[in-house]
Amino acid sequence: MTKHPFDQALALEPAGADRPDTFMGHTSPAYWNMVGPFGGSTAATALQAVLQHPALLGEPVSLTVNYAAATSEGAFNITATPVRTNRSTQHWVISLSQPDAQGHEQVAMTATAMTALRRDTWHLNDMPMPQVAKPQDVPRADMRGAMEWLNRYEMRFARGAIPTDWHGDEKRSPDSVTQIWVRDDVPRALDFTSIAAMADVFYPRIWLRRPLRVPGGTVSMTTYFHASTAQLKEVGTGYVLAQGQGQAFRHGFFDQAAQLWSEAGTLLVTSHQLVYFKE
Repeated sequence: MTKHPFDQALALEPAGADRPDTFMGHTSPAYWNMVGPFGGSTAATALQAVLQHPALLGEPVSLTVNYAAATSEGAFNITATPVRTNRSTQHWVISLSQPDAQGHEQVAMTATAMTALRRDTWHLNDMPMPQVAKPQDVPRADMRGAMEWLNRYEMRFARGAIPTDWHGDEKRSPDSVTQIWVRDDVPRALDFTSIAAMADVFYPRIWLRRPLRVPGGTVSMTTYFHASTAQLKEVGTGYVLAQGQGQAFRHGFFDQAAQLWSEAGTLLVTSHQLVYFKE
């Protein structure tokens, strides 16, 4: 059976017994963005290195990815090191590197992660899912002709679709809120790696708030995983509602807060990222 394109993009092989924390991978054209892979797929690759490590304890709780440079097309090495393991938590340091023209390894991404053995405790969704139209009642966005990675997702904008009138400061939007029903295309059962990627499906918030189509890209992204493996399995191949909003645009950077819910209203992950922009 042919692997799903997402699983092909995340495929990692051990580098060898002498480098137990290192895996080898290759960029995927299916998830290509403007100058490198889609940032969500890079974040998912960092998490995949942790999940594939034989020393793994528990499930992902948090992941912070710092994009030091665009990953070039081709092979890469990714290292995931468990730097501290306690009774119920584990802390990881991750880096992705590639050789430059002279053969010297250059770091393109650094990350940290925390995994833990989850316990059944008191729980509450203190951020309820917003009231939006059901995914079947929202038309699918036509992303053809855009970046290749957009073809890997089915997106239905309930609010805050990509602007078609780039009028800039002449007529600013009242806010930068986007709400999207999203799922993999081809459908794929949700797991920690795919929800980590979906946390980065938003186009730059400045495009909506201003709106002006300026260059931009994620510098750093942190994702908190509130759902367990069992809760992600309950979603299956269903839709996820992703909501993103910028909070401050200043000095060439803006931040974005995001939340992702299941159709049943379970808050699966929350995310925060810093994005640079140029004028």
